[in-house]
Amino acid sequence: MQTLSKYLLALAVLSLVSCKKEQTTPKVKYEDSKSKIESTAKADSSSIKIADLPILMEGTKYLIHPIGDVRVYEDYKSVYGSSKTNQVSYAISNYNRFELTGYFTNLKFQNIDSTEVRTLTTDRIQIQTVTFLNTFAEKTRKQILVYSFVDNDTNKDGNVNQNDIKSLALSGIDGSNFKKLTEDYSEIMDWNIIEAQNRLYFRCIEDINKNGAFDKDDKVHYHFVNLLDKDWKVEEYMPI
Repeated sequence: MQTLSKYLLALAVLSLVSCKKEQTTPKVKYEDSKSKIESTAKADSSSIKIADLPILMEGTKYLIHPIGDVRVYEDYKSVYGSSKTNQVSYAISNYNRFELTGYFTNLKFQNIDSTEVRTLTTDRIQIQTVTFLNTFAEKTRKQILVYSFVDNDTNKDGNVNQNDIKSLALSGIDGSNFKKLTEDYSEIMDWNIIEAQNRLYFRCIEDINKNGAFDKDDKVHYHFVNLLDKDWKVEEYMPI
């Protein structure tokens, strides 16, 4: 009887491990040629496009309108966000003074003294964070936004979301000059600002062994950008 119990326990553990392995999705798949989101993303019939109320970051003159998708379920039991009407959430963003977070398909910018609205990009992307460099702006009078976002369906599952490779970009406070800083198939790890140099430093990791995951055998790259440079040229440096 004791032997049978041990056997059943071993089977249960093996089954659990197998389930966990099946649920693991690599961030990159290489069997297909690189395909941009426009040609691979699936249309979600349960989603509707919506804009949050605009936010105005302190010290700026541009309203930011977050644009995103809200899922409306038939049973109204499972919804995203915190602001609900008729049991359906219409909140897509969170704002904390100098940072906007959420899952946005786009952003629109509007000068507080104008009715004209600028769209950040025409590409299909998912923006996850938007950070205003406020102390840098106070020092240089140059207002810049930093983005973490996804612009490529790297795992080829037909969706663009947090399961794909995350990239880094910059733009002006009005959404102009939106520029990606990281290379395709390299994931942003972290970034910071050294104000004494007017530089943004960042690290990214490259899947050099092409196993679809980021691990100890991959390579970390180190870069910086001179924020006062008109073209925001990315420079690589070798600290180790």
